[in-house]
Amino acid sequence: MSAPCKSCQDRPPLDLAFSMAFQPIVDVRSQAVFAYEALVRGLDGSSASQILSQVNDDNRYQFDQACRVKAVSLAARLGIACHVSINFLPNAVYEPAACIRTTLEAAQQHQFPTSRLIFEITENERVVDKEHLKSIVQEYRRRGFKTAIDDFGAGYSGLNLLAEFQPDIIKLDMELVRHIDSNPVRRAIVQGILGVCQALSIDVIAEGVEDEAEYRTLRALGVHYFQGYLFAKPAFEQLPEVDWRAD
Repeated sequence: MSAPCKSCQDRPPLDLAFSMAFQPIVDVRSQAVFAYEALVRGLDGSSASQILSQVNDDNRYQFDQACRVKAVSLAARLGIACHVSINFLPNAVYEPAACIRTTLEAAQQHQFPTSRLIFEITENERVVDKEHLKSIVQEYRRRGFKTAIDDFGAGYSGLNLLAEFQPDIIKLDMELVRHIDSNPVRRAIVQGILGVCQALSIDVIAEGVEDEAEYRTLRALGVHYFQGYLFAKPAFEQLPEVDWRAD
């Protein structure tokens, strides 16, 4: 196993307490949960914004590492038998092979298979170095992890980021999903993204789906992975029951 890189050593402990909520990502073809996304929450279940507002350049690395460990430990405790999706901060990763060490140790300690881990790159964090991001994705794939671009279509890079590297999954931003049933422009854009992803063998998740009209339109376009309040809201430190009535 790789030793910690110099940038990762001698950092003070993270002075920021938090936990996780879990929201299912469902495969409506089989009515099964494909993955649970681990979402940061305060210890009292308060919103992610209260925690993320305290993340800065001084504690970004420690926070990113702590999120991974917390997600893995809770997933093991809750007995999650499918994938677990974890958001990570590319700018907090110095040396991909070394910085993944803590995640691997947590998975081993809690006996959680690394093949079930998905790492989501949020498109809303500006990617300073695309070559560095490519090296992270390559290392994660070598380790057997899946990678995803979160909030696709809403951030800094859009299709340019997809041109640089191809993840296993993209998650359509909820702004593209919202009112797609009555908005031909959004429908055309999503249809185009689906065509690109099909050609590149990339799975697509529609996130933020809230009503049946949006769901029906996306199903007609060929989407079968969904995440949103229509199926289940996030549950603090537990796994929510899925409402399959949407299908």
